[in-house]
Amino acid sequence: MMRPARRNVGPMMASARCGAKTRSGGSCKSPAVAGKKRCRMHGGAPGSGAPRGNRNAVRHGRFTAEKLAERRQMRETLRRLAEVLADVKSKPG
Repeated sequence: MMRPARRNVGPMMASARCGAKTRSGGSCKSPAVAGKKRCRMHGGAPGSGAPRGNRNAVRHGRFTAEKLAERRQMRETLRRLAEVLADVKSKPG
């Protein structure tokens, strides 16, 4: 019976580890790509990551100062209308 060849995994085991967190909360145990802090699966590989000028990251404008002020003004208007309606209902007539 033939023995399997032994692999020299020492250098790989001694290399820096990926700094990414896994879904289970632990850290990734894969070796980091040379000169990077992440493994090939977590962004260390060339070409990985979001493209430059990613249009998916553009903000939609819902929380701009202008929109927040508009909603604040609308709530104040509705509050005043509710007061007027309550006043009209409470008057005999």
